[in-house]
Amino acid sequence: MPSTGSSLSNLVTLFASRAAQYDHSGTLAQDNLQDLKKAGLLALTVAPQYGGDGKTLRDILPLLETLAQGDPSTTLILAMQCLHHHSIATAHHWPEEVRKMVSVAAVQDGALLNALRVEPELGTPSRGGIPATRVQYHNGQWVLNGYKIYSTGSTALRWGIVWAATQEAEPRLGHVLVPLNAPGVRIDPTWNQMGMRATASHTIYFDNVVIPESFLVDLRTPEGWKNSGTDIIMWHALCIASLYNGVALAAKDWLVSFLHARKPANLGASLATLPRFHTLMGEIQSLLSTNQAVMAEWLTHYENGTATPTTANLAKYIVTENAIASVQKGVAAIGNPALCRDNPLERHLRNVLCARIHTPQADTALAAAGKAALGGV
Repeated sequence: MPSTGSSLSNLVTLFASRAAQYDHSGTLAQDNLQDLKKAGLLALTVAPQYGGDGKTLRDILPLLETLAQGDPSTTLILAMQCLHHHSIATAHHWPEEVRKMVSVAAVQDGALLNALRVEPELGTPSRGGIPATRVQYHNGQWVLNGYKIYSTGSTALRWGIVWAATQEAEPRLGHVLVPLNAPGVRIDPTWNQMGMRATASHTIYFDNVVIPESFLVDLRTPEGWKNSGTDIIMWHALCIASLYNGVALAAKDWLVSFLHARKPANLGASLATLPRFHTLMGEIQSLLSTNQAVMAEWLTHYENGTATPTTANLAKYIVTENAIASVQKGVAAIGNPALCRDNPLERHLRNVLCARIHTPQADTALAAAGKAALGGV
């Protein structure tokens, strides 16, 4: 991690200076990723025996929150790198030689990876179902066919951890490690969303991609996946929460600067002197302070071993909805300047709304929390 707070602050400033450019073009910020590599931030959760930092969730969350204030798209790619390398470091099923290969590559080269899971017909795998992407043993080798949408970081990734099913009488499900420069891999630039535009979350196609058997890193029967992966579920929920809270903090900071700078002639003072804006900022601060408290309390439970995916997903819901509400309050209060493309607030609004697209969606998080409150009925 950057050795000083000023180094991290410099990264945030640099990312923020480029954010509008990449938002407008909808292209991935390769220079931001190079800056993360130079700062030693792409192997934070790689296990120490491979040269990584072995950082904990408590280390990672404030970093994501801070960097997201500069560019949340770049930060989302970093978040996926962190949580999946943590999962790899703690996984029991990965072959050791493959674990070492991807870990050392992250340390030495800043090699990026991400899980590729979502399909149009299946939707998010968190809701169940068998993926259409299939790996089949044919003519003495394993071959992968299918495609994945919403593949964050696509063009910058060295590997994809692909959620697939075997083409067997009784299919197994699981993770297949795919080098994304392999013959038969094709990236279709389909990502054209309103927000988080620089994530390059494109569609990746796999056409008869030959997979070494050791790269079938974790295949199980469908029953074998029940009640598994709880740690990565919790990491994912809190990483997403921290990132979008960072977007809300950036929006708040811009709003504060605007209210101090805007001095209508008929007022003779800045908007920051008006009681209605005092109330507005109090409302925003109450939402963001709640977020701080929710994440701090949840982290304590996590470190005590009492956190669950249900509480993590509820925390993600609370934090991201508060983040969205805080930005929307600012937009509603100042009118046209909020939606002017020359100001960053409209970009923060578009980005923060994307918090709702990440697993778990609100209905899933609330239903699970409600069921737990009713005693698990």
